[in-house]
Amino acid sequence: MPEKNIIGSQIVNLRNSHGYTQDDLAKLLGYSKQTISNWETGLKTPRMGAIQKLADIFKVNKSYIIDGEKNPDKLFTIYEQLNNERKNNVYNYANNQLEEQNKVVQMPTTNTVKVYGAVSAGTGEYMVDNQPEEVDYSGSVPEHDFAVTVNGDSMTPLFDDKQIIFVKKAQEARSGQIVIADYDGQAYVKKFVQDNDGCRLVSLNKKYHDLPINEEHEMSLFGIVVL
Repeated sequence: MPEKNIIGSQIVNLRNSHGYTQDDLAKLLGYSKQTISNWETGLKTPRMGAIQKLADIFKVNKSYIIDGEKNPDKLFTIYEQLNNERKNNVYNYANNQLEEQNKVVQMPTTNTVKVYGAVSAGTGEYMVDNQPEEVDYSGSVPEHDFAVTVNGDSMTPLFDDKQIIFVKKAQEARSGQIVIADYDGQAYVKKFVQDNDGCRLVSLNKKYHDLPINEEHEMSLFGIVVL
């Protein structure tokens, strides 16, 4: 059974709900129509920067595009129930608020995060159990339980080598979520997939083989990657 293309399906749904063609969305993002088509069909996976742009355009959380979580934005749900005149009123008000917000000059901030070792995006890595290393991090820091560094390229284009990622502790995951897993004693960052073919840990870079989850291997979860 083919792996479900959650990100592609979400992009199609959001694009259609806003009345955009692939050409329209390509122009808004600054990409080609072919790139949008590749995302939607699952031939390619958009990088995190592109996912952030999509989230900004459609006014949703990045997790809605990546995980397919329903109803991430109560305001959008209410908006969809309004008639055209009231929708226009909401749009004008929100646009005015955005213009006022953009008038405020915000200085870039640098946060300090605690990084608990590394996880492999390739062939395995041992996580550090001792004191974390405090490092500077530029950008927004989501609510998380711990942070780790990615080693390797098996999760490109979603995560790059040496990128810091943030994790919420969890012992279970839904199919399609990005997880930090202990697999045969080594720590990996992979996509967890469960379908008619069974359970496995999947790399986004197809040059890497899947890691089957069965009685021949020991596997437990450290947590779910949050974005």
